[in-house]
Amino acid sequence: MNYGIIKKIDIADGLGVRVSLFVSGCRNHCKGCHNQITWDFNFGKPFTKETEDEIIEALKPAHIAGLTVLGGEPFEEENQEVLAPFLERVKKEFPNKNIWCYTGYLYDKDLLPQDGRKHTPYTNRMLACINILIDGPYIEKERDLTLNFRGSRNQRIIDLEHNCLLKL
Repeated sequence: MNYGIIKKIDIADGLGVRVSLFVSGCRNHCKGCHNQITWDFNFGKPFTKETEDEIIEALKPAHIAGLTVLGGEPFEEENQEVLAPFLERVKKEFPNKNIWCYTGYLYDKDLLPQDGRKHTPYTNRMLACINILIDGPYIEKERDLTLNFRGSRNQRIIDLEHNCLLKL
């Protein structure tokens, strides 16, 4: 897996001050996407053990609320294989910090069901680590600049711990 950027101080992609990892590779190709450069699976740098360690180090300060994973598309099959063990490591080392994840796929249709089009042997492992999932493709016709943490009205903020939708 490749990644495009790591933001060690991010206040736009989740509640609180966060570390954000932008992974590479996305097959959704949403019209109007603000991050089209990350569609290419070869964009950026390889995600290595050193990259993991860099993110772990960035998560250590008390003022960091947690990690956000976005892209690109974290739930592309190739990315899940790498992200599942990494997210498990983050959860183990920082049990009191939360993990947010953005996906253009639908939680209840594409990810959760065993026959979902993006369900892999790694999906449940990832979902078990994620506290907040923002799901749904960006739809340019539904763009709404007044929304928190979303680009279009169809996207949902799902609290996976409590299995409910949030209105932030």
